[in-house]
Amino acid sequence: MPMEPLPDLATLSLADVARLVEARKLPPVEQWNPAHCGDSEMRIARDGTWFHQGSPIGRQAMVRLFATILRREPDGGYVLVTPGEKLDIAVEDAPFVATEMKIEGEGKSTRLAFKLNTGDLIVAGPGHALRFEQRADGPHPYLHVRAGLDALITRSLYYELADLALANDGERPGIWSDGAFFGIEPEA
Repeated sequence: MPMEPLPDLATLSLADVARLVEARKLPPVEQWNPAHCGDSEMRIARDGTWFHQGSPIGRQAMVRLFATILRREPDGGYVLVTPGEKLDIAVEDAPFVATEMKIEGEGKSTRLAFKLNTGDLIVAGPGHALRFEQRADGPHPYLHVRAGLDALITRSLYYELADLALANDGERPGIWSDGAFFGIEPEA
């Protein structure tokens, strides 16, 4: 069965994005509990590139398919899971990368939609929080995707988010999306 083409975020309204997100049906990986079968010999690099046995996976459709069966385990590890097997996969940072962003509205009415390197669309909000980890090498922004899986937000998108946060008239720099507020600095 061929996969649908990746959507072009620039041509979609946020209402279109919401409909596409609602229509996306993922396998119920959280309900599958097969025996652990070993290592998949796969790795997801910090830039979102998927590798198998050291070589990049060049077919985007394969990456998209594998991403649908990715799960975060209670111990913090990552696995690819089917009803019949569970294989470890190494993840250098986050399993996804947010590569595009669309902004609609202003102030508390702002909505932010993100497109991931896998083609998935996510609207930041109460169920898909933005968070900003402060590290020695600078801030690391993330978007919650699903069940413990996050997307690293690219540096260029982070700068757009920082501009939005600084334009916010609130006491604390932050971003509104879909009715939720996300501070870009830790609370004092």
